Amino acid sequence: MSRRRLLLAALLLGLIAVFFAFDLGRYFQLEFFRSKQSAIEEFRSANPLAAAGIFFAIYVAVTGLSVPGAAILSLAVGAVFGLLWGTLIVSFASSIGATLAFLSSRFLFREWVRSRFGDRLRAIDAGLEKEGAFYLFALRLVPAFPFVLVNLLMGLTPIRTRTFYWVSQIGMLPATIVYVNAGTQLATIKSISGILSPALIGSLVLIGLFPLAAKYVVGSLKGRRRLAKWPKPAKFERNLVVIGAGSAGLVTAYIAAAVKAKVTLVEKDKMGGDCLNTGCVPSKALIKSARLVAQAKRAREFGFKSMQVEFDFADIMERVQRVVRTVEPHDSVERYTRLGVECLRGEARITSPWTVEVKTAAGVRALTTRAIVIAAGARPFVPPIPGLSEIGCLTSDTVWNLRTLPPRLVVLGGGPIGCELAQCFARFGSRVTQVEMLPRILIREDPEISELVARQFRDEHIEVRADHKAVRVLREGGEKLLLCEHGGKEIRIPFDELLCAVGRVANTGGYGLEELGIELTKTRTVETDETLRTLYPNIYACGDVAGPYQFTHTASHQAWYAAVNALFGGVKRFRADYSVIPWATFTDPEVARVGLNETEAMEKNIAYDVTNYALEDLDRAIADGETKGVVKVLTVPGRDRILGATIAGEHAADLIVEFIMAMKHGIGLNKILGTIHIYPTLAEANKYAAGNWKRAHAPQELLRWAEKFHTWRRG
Repeated sequence: MSRRRLLLAALLLGLIAVFFAFDLGRYFQLEFFRSKQSAIEEFRSANPLAAAGIFFAIYVAVTGLSVPGAAILSLAVGAVFGLLWGTLIVSFASSIGATLAFLSSRFLFREWVRSRFGDRLRAIDAGLEKEGAFYLFALRLVPAFPFVLVNLLMGLTPIRTRTFYWVSQIGMLPATIVYVNAGTQLATIKSISGILSPALIGSLVLIGLFPLAAKYVVGSLKGRRRLAKWPKPAKFERNLVVIGAGSAGLVTAYIAAAVKAKVTLVEKDKMGGDCLNTGCVPSKALIKSARLVAQAKRAREFGFKSMQVEFDFADIMERVQRVVRTVEPHDSVERYTRLGVECLRGEARITSPWTVEVKTAAGVRALTTRAIVIAAGARPFVPPIPGLSEIGCLTSDTVWNLRTLPPRLVVLGGGPIGCELAQCFARFGSRVTQVEMLPRILIREDPEISELVARQFRDEHIEVRADHKAVRVLREGGEKLLLCEHGGKEIRIPFDELLCAVGRVANTGGYGLEELGIELTKTRTVETDETLRTLYPNIYACGDVAGPYQFTHTASHQAWYAAVNALFGGVKRFRADYSVIPWATFTDPEVARVGLNETEAMEKNIAYDVTNYALEDLDRAIADGETKGVVKVLTVPGRDRILGATIAGEHAADLIVEFIMAMKHGIGLNKILGTIHIYPTLAEANKYAAGNWKRAHAPQELLRWAEKFHTWRRG
């Protein structure tokens, strides 16, 4: 804690200690004010401004220090100054005092709370940043919630001080009037409980609940108003129409069919979407083949004199397609039809919140539906680099059409897709140059993790050119060239093929969003609320088209919320939970992560402890010859609660699951350490990382006493 915080804490504690040590609370009792009422009123008559100032200052001090007495003071002010002036004094004094308590709490405790619970508070912060004033107003209207507690807790949130003040001023006014008015009859009051009768408390609670009910009603009315201009069918043919049969769409349709809803799934291209056809499945098949080639080159490490691998690149790519065809039945029309889903191949267009037109080979069909889920996915983004459209490039969608290995390949982009494909083609024999505009590849990972992968790339003769901005593509003397800017100089990189892997953009055009006025975010994804609902109460979006994550497993995760909310939202809606989102990059070494890494923790000013365990010390990694890598865990300072984990190394994407489960269910490193892990396995790395944490946080004083005890036992 800083010196200023210590001084303020000492001052406040000192003042509170004085209050209780000198029993100042006796001056804030009904009996005291009754006994002094006439004298106080005489003083007020002779010195009205001084009396008002004294009561005002005392009220501010009492509420600012959060000590008992505000309720009795309100009665006294009412008795001395009457309803009008008493209400003015108490209203402003209580709001100023509450704001001082709010600021003290924020200054003293917010940083500490953020450091320990920052990850858990993100969802609360997001809600308060958006509607903090509304919720504070509701709390202020209900005296059943202790105002002192509200002051202190709100100081830990991101709500603005100005907002806190004016909302408190307005929200506390009804209760202020009740107390001040009661104070005008001070002689007849026997206790505080006599003021707030059950009927009065019930009335104030209803007042406090009114904003919440009003918000729901207003939201419903807004939704109805948006729907009102669209003709509503008298009868619906189906409960749900899902647009897009990728991961998000398939899971949405599956859930709808499982709960016996009538659902139609529309896909204009191939079932399975990007993941099956151009993403996860083909890329992992290619990675497996490339890895065999790389392992053959390491033959001497494993005791072989040599190992030759002969292959035709066309055969490799055909094997990739065989894998896709093998997995294809899992996402097929036949399977989903058996599950009860109506599958249509065609182009969908939302013509109203209740209708979707589908253009098929047989003609156009108009579908009426209670709800719609948009799961249209995303596509590779090709930046507008001069000359690129004329010369052409490959993307993660089209690279699978290659049957001849490019001698020289430029990979534009240092993210997961670019890194995975760059390593694959280099292992097959292409001369690969990877161009990244940012200072390093895998920029979302910690620097030492991205450097671990970059070092492996350099060992495999991949030319990694970070901090290079692609500015132009041209053909010169029959040769294709990429011109980059680096350090103020022009760099010319020749290539035979250029693979553009700089990210993906949501598919938001061509199916009716513009006509319905459904809004997009700054990142060009469909705008949704926390339940994945769009502008219309019966239209939802999930997966890549909605963001914020573009992972297959996240799309499936969102699909549950979209399906359940679309079908049962009139009864109960669920907020999508993004508290524990994992991901992996399937390079060699693999990189997998869940929660915070060190870079993010520093950016967000979240305090943490970091624990590392190097795989070079792990028996199974040594036996397998896969010692490059690390397990890195971030924990709450001084505690074993996991804030995040990053694993780089063999099977990292499999090993990270233990930390995913631990974070999801609140399991700390102590319990991971106490769990039996099979020997010898790579999974032991997680346990040894927990062991390193335990050693770093061992109770040294207790161990010193234990040493003395054992010395005494030896005699």
